[in-house]
Amino acid sequence: MERKVRLAVLGAGLIGKRHIEHVLAEPQAELLAVVDPMPLGQQIARESGAKWFPSFAAMIETDRPDGIIVATPNQIHVTNGLEAVAAGVPALIEKPIADDVAAGEKLIGAAEAAGVPLLVGHRRRHNPMIQKAKEIIDSGELGHILVANAMFWLFKPDDYFDIEWRRQAGAGPVFLNLIHDVDNLRYLFGDIVAVQARESSAVRGNAVEETSVILMEFASGLLATASVSDSVVAPWSWEMTTGENPVYPKTEESCYLIGGTRGSLTIPALAVWKNGIKRSWWEPFEKRRVAVQYEDPLALQIRQFCKVIRDEEAPLVSGREGLNTLKVILAVKQSAASGERVVLGSRQPNAPGC
Repeated sequence: MERKVRLAVLGAGLIGKRHIEHVLAEPQAELLAVVDPMPLGQQIARESGAKWFPSFAAMIETDRPDGIIVATPNQIHVTNGLEAVAAGVPALIEKPIADDVAAGEKLIGAAEAAGVPLLVGHRRRHNPMIQKAKEIIDSGELGHILVANAMFWLFKPDDYFDIEWRRQAGAGPVFLNLIHDVDNLRYLFGDIVAVQARESSAVRGNAVEETSVILMEFASGLLATASVSDSVVAPWSWEMTTGENPVYPKTEESCYLIGGTRGSLTIPALAVWKNGIKRSWWEPFEKRRVAVQYEDPLALQIRQFCKVIRDEEAPLVSGREGLNTLKVILAVKQSAASGERVVLGSRQPNAPGC
């Protein structure tokens, strides 16, 4: 039997604890260490039967894992990533990979030069439903994809904003939530070449946006819209429609609509809508639901990380892919601030508030 991949988790906060649980449950993996300077981190390591270290440097002096999962605060993702690269340790870094483009480029350049794999934790790409949606789209069954619409509409209760940073620039639904949807759209449809956006904080009046509407232009010619609001009572979001996270009530609504010249697709239901013999607005529709077996994307992400470490697969979400998604989000914010269309590749600012 092949030796288990020895993984360390940096950061024992909410997402770090979820990673620890999945590493412990993964047959291919072994939890070598928990790295966190806080007493809680030491306690979680002890309860998990793993070693505990206060820092990456302290761990490397004693033991070298096969890979690390970086679940530390966003501000030190790049620092932790550079430590891993210097030690030759593959890293799975929670999104976003960096606070800004320049820091992300520095990390990715170092990893590429050293030949050290970097993965970014956009776990939704691992969801079997998204994998199946991509299979349907790539098969050509829907024809030429021309238009898509993504929605993130829900209501975050008022006490969510009692924590000050959530009211400040950089903490709104564009950075915290839309980044997931943008990554899904990039995975399904390819590169985004330009964006135009408007945003508002008409109800709560915080420094951060509460609503944003975005037009995205893809290299393929596809046009997509995304509307995001954390201040409306509504069932149309990934959280409310997919059942991926059981803390949210699940509805039978859609969060993405995808239109092609031969048919359309809804997500997450994977309902394919087509005409029968002839395509026409006068012709009746045929509807087909595509079945898919659900598996936890976090578990699948850990499993793929093990395969990447063993050189059996390329990363599904590489460091550069993660950075390219961040670039789109920064362009959205730039466009909302300037009121102008922003072409990707033009100069973009750093993420505000980071």
